[in-house]
Formats: sequence, C-alpha cells, structure tokens
Amino acid sequence: MRYAWPMGLKPTTVKGYLDNLPDDKRKTLAAVRTAIRKYLPEGYKEGLQYGMIGYYVPHSIYPPGYHCDPKQPLPFMSLAAQKNHLAVYLFCLYSDPKAMGKFEKAWKATGKKLDMGKSCVRFRQLSDVPLEVLGEAIAAVPVEKFVETYESGLESAGVKHPGKKGEDAAPAKKAADKPAAKPSAKKAAKKTAKKAGGGGKRGG
Repeated sequence: MRYAWPMGLKPTTVKGYLDNLPDDKRKTLAAVRTAIRKYLPEGYKEGLQYGMIGYYVPHSIYPPGYHCDPKQPLPFMSLAAQKNHLAVYLFCLYSDPKAMGKFEKAWKATGKKLDMGKSCVRFRQLSDVPLEVLGEAIAAVPVEKFVETYESGLESAGVKHPGKKGEDAAPAKKAADKPAAKPSAKKAAKKTAKKAGGGGKRGG
C-alpha cells in the first residue's frame, strides 16, 4: 500500500517527495538515493514517475518511451516510501533474468535478508540494504544495454510497441544537414547516450 501523504499534498519534485516524509523514512530513502546516484550510468535521468522517485531513459535518448504509455520515458528503476516499508523497484533487472539471478545471489551472500517480489525489493531501514550490491547491479546496466534488453523482451513476448513507427523509432534529433534514413532505436540510444548530459550523478 502506498504511503498516504497529508491531505492535499502531492509532491512534484524529488526534493518535495523527500522533504515531506517522516524523518526516519526520509533519512533512509535519501541514503539509498545517494547510493543509486553514485552508481547510475550516464544518460539516465532522475525525476518523479508514477508517484515515485524514478530513474528512466529520457525521450531524447529513446523516443518511443515506455510501451505501456509512450508518453512516459522508459522506466529503469524507482525508489519509494510505502505505508509499511520502503522499496526499490528494479525494472532494469526484471527484464534480464540472468542479471536478476546474479543480484539475488550477491545480496544473499552478504547475510542480509532479501524481501523481494518480481522486481520490488522491500526494506525498513538502511542496514537492511547492501548498498554496494545494489550499486553494482545498477552500474552493470548502461543505457544502450538496457534498451537492447527491453526491446528483446518485447520481441520475445510478441508485444508491439505503440510508440514506434514501423520497425524503427524516430531519431532523437534531426541533423539539419543530414536528411538520411532514420537510425534504429538501438543505434539512436547508443549515439545519444554518449552525448547525454544530466546523468544520474548530476540529475536533479
């Protein structure tokens, strides 16, 4: 169950989200957030998404967006306060069973309890989370790899992305002097990720 904000309050920024949490939840969530931003590969952005602190692939890098709602950028992971616990949502691992297995094994090797659903890791205090294990799992998924795994998953499931035109997505940017053929989404991600500013370590 989601955390119940005070009447009339609906945070619109990451700072607002954290500032309006009880002290214990705020301090713990802020510490996990710091670890995430430390390890987050370049290209991902931070902001509020689906009512949580989200990390995602911006449309400037992956124009098609999230297949469930193309207006939303492709979710990578989220961090949230729920009514009875805190949680990290690892969509970045959910779409890669091999990476998920490696993450689970590394977490359990620390001796800490892993309370996990399909992609949600639940915890109550900072000492419940092996931050280095979480960070290394995040760092192992650069934007290009994540987009490729995501698209492969859609293809395997026979899901057609509504945000894509034909087989390829529109390019992130149109070069004024190059009216050439549109690059594939994977190539667009690879090219623009290198140029993207505002990576996780500098995100707002």
